[in-house]
Amino acid sequence: MKASIGETLSLLLKIIYLYLESFYRLIVPPARQDVRGKKVLITGAGHGIGRELSLEFARLGASLILWDINKENNEDTADEVRRIGATVHTYICDVTSTDNVHTTADRVRREVGNVDILVNNAGILYGGPVLDMQEKLIRRTFEVNTLAHFWTVREFLPSMLEANQGVIMNIASSSAKSGTAFLVDYSSSKYAVFGFTEALREEIDRLGKPGVQTTVVCPFFVDTGLCKYPKSRFDPILTPKETAVTAIDGMLRGEKEVYVPRSMWLQLRTAALFPEKVLPLLKNFHQYGIDPQYNAKSD
Repeated sequence: MKASIGETLSLLLKIIYLYLESFYRLIVPPARQDVRGKKVLITGAGHGIGRELSLEFARLGASLILWDINKENNEDTADEVRRIGATVHTYICDVTSTDNVHTTADRVRREVGNVDILVNNAGILYGGPVLDMQEKLIRRTFEVNTLAHFWTVREFLPSMLEANQGVIMNIASSSAKSGTAFLVDYSSSKYAVFGFTEALREEIDRLGKPGVQTTVVCPFFVDTGLCKYPKSRFDPILTPKETAVTAIDGMLRGEKEVYVPRSMWLQLRTAALFPEKVLPLLKNFHQYGIDPQYNAKSD
């Protein structure tokens, strides 16, 4: 069916309005949501970004539900959260296991209640030349970094849709916007996280549930111990704390995509204006990248 002149004009007016709104929001950011008393579930909470996300949400008055496969690390984070004064519940969960995720999610619903904010943070990084990667490690990368999002979202999204309220925040990477040599497995898994979040957002919109928000976070290299040999000529390696603070700030302001550092948003849009052969030149000039590594740690 052809679009009428009226429909076309209406579309153009909406586009113009959204452009103006975007410019306005660059100057006057939206107010932050209040998360006091909200139940926030964070996967991979025992280490790195997950730990700092937990502490920042605790400072904001949220109630924490911490998942990690490592009990000792998870309890260490929980102890820090308690010292801040927040309520915390801990669960040991292997997010690659659908049965384990389902069983643990059932426990959360029984013992704590429905989750208001789900943060898919658990991640793993192996790295190394693509021809040297072990098949089992490639599969593990996608099981932890990508497929686990399906299992957690399928558990906690239904109650959000029913209430038309909630947030799903997925931690991706700058490698989700520009693939990185010697991180082919990791980059691919994070590209998938970005696409997963984008498609999920559209599906939620089609379901008519505007109160359910999705946010994807794309940080530059973060000093969590996962990435052993990151390189950058001009941009400093991020700390887990500054990554967590920026991620939560963007999420609380309703941003669909959060880049850390914030300047990356402009860099990506500027790069999109250049011929595709320019991007490798810019990356080489900035010396963005990583040297091969062969060991692995979970986030």
